[in-house]
Parts: sequence; C-alpha cells; structure tokens
Amino acid sequence: MDKVSSSEEPPTAKISSIFIYPIKSCRGISVSQAPISLTGFRWDRQWVVVNSKGRAYTQRVEPKLALVKVELPKDAFTEGWEPTKNSYLVVRAPGMDDLNVCLGKQCAKADGVSVWEWSGSALDEGDEASKWFSTYLGKPSRLASETRPVDPKFAPGFKVMFSDGYPFLLISQGSLDALNELLKEPVPINRFRPNCSILVKGCEPFSEDLWKEFKINMFKFQGVKLCSRCKVPTINQENGIAGSEPTKTLKEFRSDKVLRPNKKQQGMVYFGQNLVCQESLTEGKPKTISVGDYVYVFSKASSAAEAAA
Repeated sequence: MDKVSSSEEPPTAKISSIFIYPIKSCRGISVSQAPISLTGFRWDRQWVVVNSKGRAYTQRVEPKLALVKVELPKDAFTEGWEPTKNSYLVVRAPGMDDLNVCLGKQCAKADGVSVWEWSGSALDEGDEASKWFSTYLGKPSRLASETRPVDPKFAPGFKVMFSDGYPFLLISQGSLDALNELLKEPVPINRFRPNCSILVKGCEPFSEDLWKEFKINMFKFQGVKLCSRCKVPTINQENGIAGSEPTKTLKEFRSDKVLRPNKKQQGMVYFGQNLVCQESLTEGKPKTISVGDYVYVFSKASSAAEAAA
C-alpha cells in the first residue's frame, strides 16, 4: 500500500454529483448536498419493495422499477431536518396515480423481509403503498424499511439500509468516459447507480480502484471493496429494457480475469469502489457532503489486483 504523507498534497478529485436512491431499484435523485447518517447518506435505499414472501424486488427481475420516480421534500437533505405528518415521499410511475407515503407516521413491523443473505424484521408502509406497487408490478407487493449490517469481512460494525452491500459507492467521471469511448452507444452514469453515489472528476480513469483511505470535507472514508457489477447496468433506465452493454465491453478489460489474474476467478466485472465513512459510526455533530467538495487521498493499494474485491 502506498502512503501519501503530506497534508499539503493537492486534492485528487472533486465531487461532481451526488445521487440518492430512496427506494431500492427505483430512480434516483440528484442532490447538491447529502447528510451522512449511520447507514450512509440519509434517505438512500431507505425503502425496498418486497414480494408476498418478503423477498426484495430489484431491477434484475423487475426492470419496470427503473421507471418509478421518487420525490422527497426539498428540505429533506438539509442538516437537522425532521419530517412531520405533512411530509411525504411521492412515488410516480407511468399509468399510475401518485402515491404519497407519509414520512412522519408510525409503521407496523413486518417479519420475514429478506435482501440477499440478510433476513429480519422491517417497517411496513401500509396497505395503500402495497396496493400501489401490487397494481404497478402486477403481483402482491409491499413497501418496507429497515437497517442491515455490512459484510463484516470487509467493513465490520457498519450498517446499510437496502443497498446491495455497502453504504457508499464512488465512481470517477474519467472511468465512465473511458468506458464510453469503447461503446458504440455511450451510457449515462445512472446505469451504475453510484449513489452515494458519489461521482468525482479530476482523476485518472479507474484510479478510484486503488483508494484505500481518503477524506471528503473532513470526513474519513475507506475504499473497502471493488464493486462487482450485476445485470442492472445493462438495463436502460429510461425505458426499463435490458441489452448486453456495457457489461459485454466491461468483461474485456474490467473482469477479474484481467484485473486479478492470480486471484480466485469468480466471473466478475468491476466498476467503481464500495466505501464506508468512519464518521457514520458516531452520532452527534452534523455531517454533510456537498457537490464541489475535494477528495484528498492518503493511501492507495499498489494495483487493482491487490485491492479487496
């Protein structure tokens, strides 16, 4: 691991975009700032749509979720804001009336909710939300909310809501540009749902693979695991239709076979870096990341092959 020792080192990159995805696998919201909570950015993947058995729906099996738009109160991303009984998550989709989910109400607990290997209890948003998603997806569905632990192998002690595994995901604009140069039809960043999706610019393509310890606006982040990609990047987020790209091209230069030839092969392709924030473990002082904040990298892995994946 290489150390960057001087505090006088210039910034490595700058945050150009922040995205929040309030409902897992539904459309995101671009924001100018986002408070950091115990589970990542506040409101990110706070809700998940589940089937009659409590299993989470994702775009992998329900690509129509890509067309579901969400809206939160404009003040929801300011420090210290708390919802009232007049605060709503507004959900919209083609052919559907708006769904208004009250942010200030008490929810009943539902048992048997599961996301990948995790299962447990969650808060159920009620019959109106259930009817809306059941009608839209054409099968019994409910809207739920809860926290889960991060994989202790990579980041013990940290928690998430309903992101796949980690509270933050960072991708550089340079990496996206490098990929798009190889594609016949360029893809936007929403294919990769960096949400915390933090998008940064000013660094070399794929340099984020190597970032192990860095700061954004005084807050300490750790790059804990390269992000292995599933089917979702192949789904056009404007129409919900899947194709073969960009995964087909990524396999040519971002597979474990290429990046990690001497490691155990799992047929993975990687794009972006999963992160945790040390300050997520503590409550108290408000913590906010904003577009325009600089990224200062203090230690790096020597190569993608040596980065955790």
